[in-house]
Amino acid sequence: MRLLALSHRRRFVAALATAAAVTAMTVVAGSVMLTPASAATLFSADFESGSSGWSKSGGDWTLVADGSQTFQQSNTGTDRARQFAGSTSWTNYTVQARVKPLGFGSGGVSALVARSNGATTMYRLALTGANRVELQYMNGSTITVLAGVSRTVATGTWYTLRITASGSSISGYIDGTLIGTATNSAISAGRIGLFTGYASARFDDVLVTDSTTTPPSSPAPSASSSTPTSPSPSPSSASPSPSTSQPPSSALYVAPNGVAGAAGTITNPTTLASAITRVTAGGTIFMRGGTYSFSSTVTIETGNNGTSSARKKLTAYQSEIPILNFSAQAEDPANRGLAVNGNYWHVYGLIVERAGDNGIFVSGSNNILERTITRYNRDTGLQLSRTLSTTPKADWPANNLILSAESHDNADSDGEDADGFAAKLTVGSGNVFRYAVSHNNIDDGWDLYTKTDTGAIGVVTIEDSLAYNNGTLSNGGQAGAGDRNGYKLGGEDIAVNHIVRRSIAYNNGKHGFTYNSNPGSMTITDNVSINNSERNFSFDAGSSVFRGNTSCRSGSGTNDRIVGNSDSSNQFWSGTNGSRCSAYAGALHWSFASDGRLVVTFG
Repeated sequence: MRLLALSHRRRFVAALATAAAVTAMTVVAGSVMLTPASAATLFSADFESGSSGWSKSGGDWTLVADGSQTFQQSNTGTDRARQFAGSTSWTNYTVQARVKPLGFGSGGVSALVARSNGATTMYRLALTGANRVELQYMNGSTITVLAGVSRTVATGTWYTLRITASGSSISGYIDGTLIGTATNSAISAGRIGLFTGYASARFDDVLVTDSTTTPPSSPAPSASSSTPTSPSPSPSSASPSPSTSQPPSSALYVAPNGVAGAAGTITNPTTLASAITRVTAGGTIFMRGGTYSFSSTVTIETGNNGTSSARKKLTAYQSEIPILNFSAQAEDPANRGLAVNGNYWHVYGLIVERAGDNGIFVSGSNNILERTITRYNRDTGLQLSRTLSTTPKADWPANNLILSAESHDNADSDGEDADGFAAKLTVGSGNVFRYAVSHNNIDDGWDLYTKTDTGAIGVVTIEDSLAYNNGTLSNGGQAGAGDRNGYKLGGEDIAVNHIVRRSIAYNNGKHGFTYNSNPGSMTITDNVSINNSERNFSFDAGSSVFRGNTSCRSGSGTNDRIVGNSDSSNQFWSGTNGSRCSAYAGALHWSFASDGRLVVTFG
């Protein structure tokens, strides 16, 4: 690992990510170069850990639970209640949030704000008590309507609002549908905001990206159009779009208000379940933004396959954010969210939350799961395992790539099984996790558990990834039954030669990297483990090979335990820190670069 000095900060950058390439994570000086191929996150807030970063101007604002934590303004007698965040220097960006109006007074509005360069000068996308959705320019007491549509605005209903500002072009969307684009050069830069005027409302899932692509859009729905109503929490880092190019005319389109028998065009979208059965090898299902509410598992059936040269694709449409919400499910192993049982699929940019078991369950092979977020599920967020107990070992899931994915705040009722990522019990060979982030799950970041009644699982590779704060949820919740490791690499004294390289374990509730009774010959290279509660590295048996690893603590803790082949290229912790630890002082920060690389900084 090459270390170059940075003033007060250190940056890990994994080299260019593709579905086929594997390259090193290094510490480099300077900024990450972002390409315009997809969106980079500038700011996000789901309010699970509070409302830091926001500044109030009027109104009565509190955090309240609504399926998850939300930010509520409750005073309908206030004409200008605002919360601002972000930078006054932001120019071209997209801001999105979910908004639930609770009540309207006379002339009341609940709105999302962009380019605010003062307390009363801004662009805003407003839900009104007069059943209108309007894109407005506010300048003091003067409100100019730039675009708008008539639409039923129901109190107690969640709406996804989005504003894109690019130069003098300002666009507004509701639930992924364009309401209008206007030209207005009055404000060139400014912060984002949440706004109510003579109204009360809840806000959640705030996301700001540097994407300013304006996708083709169907006309805004009429007042009779249905609107998704299930609440859902927000990503801590959002999934950018796979492409900003014009989608192919043969693609199938899915929307929250889609109809199963619809043609599946952008103006006549279908349902996800229908599109999955209709897409052909090489075809694409585009999911429009918004919340999709499900009470049963969405399944890509065994035999519904693409090919190695023509994958089937299930992907977020451009910069939009589809949220698959399964909060209607009870906690039960049968109640998964999205089940990928087919082969040669590429799933991109989806958020899957609140399932009764796994958020995403993969039993197929040769699939790519990219830029997914799995959160608040009641078992492991994303798990690879066989479908049935009768599935022969030759058909266990193999050669799957989990790429630039995030999994957080997954928690089961007993606190014992909900990990961020898992490839355990029954998986074949060749499964890879790359540029993945697992944090604040009730059990482990990664679980590669194998057991005697099924036999050894295949070798799993974890590279250029991050596990932190596992064992403690974002809201501070814990469970005594959780193992709370960063990377748990085995079980029941069965030898499997897993590979873990260029990855980071930080502040997990037990061990950072642990063999967990795996006596195999694992390859553990160029990893960094920092301030985990017990051991940073815990390997009590086996013949694993350790090279280039670094262990650091800011205080006291249990010495690392290494059994295997270890040389002087490692700096393990035995009461003192090595010279490399100065690079990892300060708070941890991370993001995904536009090409999917994981970028981690300390300072």
